[in-house]
Amino acid sequence: MYWPAYLPDLNPIEHVWDMLGRRIAARQSSPTCLPELRRALLDEWCDIPQDQIHNLILSMPRRCKACTASSRRHTMY
Repeated sequence: MYWPAYLPDLNPIEHVWDMLGRRIAARQSSPTCLPELRRALLDEWCDIPQDQIHNLILSMPRRCKACTASSRRHTMY
C-alpha cells in the first residue's frame, strides 16, 4: 500500500480522537479554560471503554482490505 501512515482510514487513533471529541461535546458543562479542558480530556480519555479500543485494533485487517480495494479512494472507515 502506498504511504499507509498518511491514510486516516488506517490510523485507529483518529477514531479514538473522534470518540474523545464526542465525549467532550456531550458533557453537561463545557470546559471554559485550558486547565478545565485538560482535566476533562484526561477524565474522558480514562473513561473510553477498553473494548472500543480493542474493536478498533481488531478492525485493522478489514481496514487494510477496504483501502486496498478502494484504490486510495474513500472507504466506509
